[in-house]
Amino acid sequence: MQELDTVLPFQFEKSDVKGRIGIISNSVRQILKNKDYPPMVACIVAEACILTALIGQSMELKWKLSLQIRGKGPLRLIASDYFNFGTKDDSFSIRCHSSFDQSFSFLPNHEFRNLIKDGYFAVIIDEGAGKEPYQGITPLIGNSLSECAESFFHQSEQLPTRFSIKVDENTMNAGGIMLQYLAKGSEAIRHQELTGESLTSSDFLSGSASEDWKRVNTFLNTLGSDELFEPKVSKERLLYRLFNEESPTVQSERKIAFGCTCSPKKVKQTMSIYSSNDIKKMTNEVGKVTAECQFCGAKYSFNPKELGMEADCFE
Repeated sequence: MQELDTVLPFQFEKSDVKGRIGIISNSVRQILKNKDYPPMVACIVAEACILTALIGQSMELKWKLSLQIRGKGPLRLIASDYFNFGTKDDSFSIRCHSSFDQSFSFLPNHEFRNLIKDGYFAVIIDEGAGKEPYQGITPLIGNSLSECAESFFHQSEQLPTRFSIKVDENTMNAGGIMLQYLAKGSEAIRHQELTGESLTSSDFLSGSASEDWKRVNTFLNTLGSDELFEPKVSKERLLYRLFNEESPTVQSERKIAFGCTCSPKKVKQTMSIYSSNDIKKMTNEVGKVTAECQFCGAKYSFNPKELGMEADCFE
């Protein structure tokens, strides 16, 4: 029987293509449990979660990957984190939240590009203390989060990349497959610098490499909408069904679970930039300053004297 909340990396012996297949349904349902998101926003958050898990699978222990998608439309922000802090095994935690115009009616016929409008897709990788975080930012290009992620890898990393993401809006099962060609294309990069045009996978590949990429994408297109979530079909068996002509080989599977890093100490650190007047304005009628974590919904209550630049105590 297939285990949920794992990502399995693989590589093809007959072409320079690697990939990952993942299902994180339990984590997605946990993330959405305390959220009052419209169904369409919930599905986009689920898509962001599986994209984060697929991209983050290459992260080393104690690294943190963050995706941030910001726009100027009614869907303003999607933010996700993928991290492992101090655990002895190689399991990772994931969390995600969205900010949106709550007066807007999100309908199934709304296109993603009209919900997010102009904005950017950002990937931040924090390798820990003493190292400068990596940050890659590209404009939002595409009519889904998956297409925007593909565009990010084309523009920022110059890597032909494809995602096939499946989300069941009734059960919130969430899974997907990522493919990536291993070679980079310097000619395509020079062409972009000269013309300013956006890059696609076809700009990087020619000859047999282009044929390989087209072939594996054709196989990926046969993935059924519910096939990822069939409990009697393992990830390995599904990969063989899709890509048996490519001779796929798999590596170690990574476990993923919902998790959050919020704490009273971190809330105090966040509030330390505010003056005593600011803190006074935040104080409620019973003399407390309250805060709620956007990711997990944890609620915190503080004595105003504990917060701000002039705090009596700051742990």
